[in-house]
Amino acid sequence: MSILLVTSSPRGDASHSTRVATDLAQKLIAADPANTLVVRDLVANPLPHIDPDYATGIYTPAEARTPRQAEVVGVSDAVLDELFAADTVILATGFINFNISSTLKSWVDHVARSGKTFAYGEGGPKGLVKGKKVYIVLASGGIYSEGAAVQMDHAVPYLRSVLGFLGMTDVEVIRVEGVGMGADAVTAALAKATAKVDAIAAATADHAAVAA
Repeated sequence: MSILLVTSSPRGDASHSTRVATDLAQKLIAADPANTLVVRDLVANPLPHIDPDYATGIYTPAEARTPRQAEVVGVSDAVLDELFAADTVILATGFINFNISSTLKSWVDHVARSGKTFAYGEGGPKGLVKGKKVYIVLASGGIYSEGAAVQMDHAVPYLRSVLGFLGMTDVEVIRVEGVGMGADAVTAALAKATAKVDAIAAATADHAAVAA
């Protein structure tokens, strides 16, 4: 199984989303040594925001593209290759202004391509990215999974919507929430997230044992 880990927090080693997502990826590898891992760090290597060359280049035959069009479409193609090659996708992001990071949004913009990851037909749009398990690791300073602030969470609904549009409907969310509420809250949030990671890894190990 190929695992794609996409991290996007600007907080480096202090990032809770990166920490938990990396822990999940490593434990999935440990649970089944046959698994392989590809990491795309969107902070160390940010994707370019889509621009006129991208918007025109993706609809221009490869042989007719300008050098700049070929460059930006090539970046998008590489990101798509990683996505299609993965069986499991782990998306890590902080909760920034009630949504995902702008770096992760750029990743979405590069993988959401008509004719590549979705297509329109007589029955409407159809997602073309099938058979993948997706984990969203979301870290937030407050609590947005329940209570009055639920309506302010635009990150999870957005990701579920766009991933589903592309055909990825098997999506599980791992929240690291309340980390802005003091040291005890951070400890509790990490413990809860780690317990969920451990449960996922244990299930993967059981499945690998049965398959063997």
